[in-house]
Amino acid sequence: MKTIGAFVAGALASVALHASTALAAEASYSLTLKDHKFSPAELTIPAGKKVKVSVKNLDATPAEFESDDFKAEKVVPAGKQVDVFIGPLKAGQYEFHDEYHEAESKTHLTVK
Repeated sequence: MKTIGAFVAGALASVALHASTALAAEASYSLTLKDHKFSPAELTIPAGKKVKVSVKNLDATPAEFESDDFKAEKVVPAGKQVDVFIGPLKAGQYEFHDEYHEAESKTHLTVK
């Protein structure tokens, strides 16, 4: 009987750990891409936390959300939305852009 109790306790601890990890990534933000420009033009997220950023491409051509500063890269098909997980990052300012239209789309992520 002790073995079953230990198994149940271990299973509950595992569920609690996974739930706390999911909650840690709960913060979510949205970006849209229209005419090769991100909106909002700058995004602010909390330092030291992993966040989800949903990027919706309103253009008729594909885009590629990319940052060399925080190592992210994800293609966003025309008219579609993708989720990008960022962080945790230290406080500071990080550049990101649409790889296919870098000059028009370059903007910043502020981490506080």
